[in-house]
Amino acid sequence: MTFTERINNDIKQAMLAKDKERLAPLRDIKSKILLEATSGTGNEVSDEIAFKICMKLHKQRVETYELYIAQGREDLAADELFQAKVIEAYLPQQMSADEILKEVQSAIASTGASGPQDMGKVMGVLQPKLAGKADGKIIAQLVKEELAK
Repeated sequence: MTFTERINNDIKQAMLAKDKERLAPLRDIKSKILLEATSGTGNEVSDEIAFKICMKLHKQRVETYELYIAQGREDLAADELFQAKVIEAYLPQQMSADEILKEVQSAIASTGASGPQDMGKVMGVLQPKLAGKADGKIIAQLVKEELAK
C-alpha cells in the first residue's frame, strides 16, 4: 500500500467515524500531495516526497502550537498539537541524537573536514542521507559542535 492509498483509506475511516478533528489534518496532507502531483512533475507522488510533505506540515503545526502558547491561546494551541500528533503518525521513525552523531562523525571523517569552514561539505553529505529521518536543525547543531572540537 502506497502512502497516498494509506491516507485515502484513513480519510474514509475518519469520515465513517465522523471524526472531524482527525479528518482535517488528513485532508490537508491529501491536498498537499495532490498539489504536488499536479505541479507538472508527473501524476505520481513517491512515498519519499509524501514524507517530506508530511514533515513540513508537522513542522508548521508545531511552530504554530508554540506561537499560540507564547500568545496565551491555549484553546487554539490544543487543536494544533492534536493535528501535529495525527500527522506525526505518518512520519518515518526519527533517528536518535546518538545515531545522528555517529553519522555526523563518519561524514566528517569521509570528507576530511577540519573546522567550521567545512560545514557546507559535511552538510552536503548528510542532508540527502538523513532526509526524513532527522531534523535539519539537530544535524546542523551536531555538525557545528563536532567541527568546533
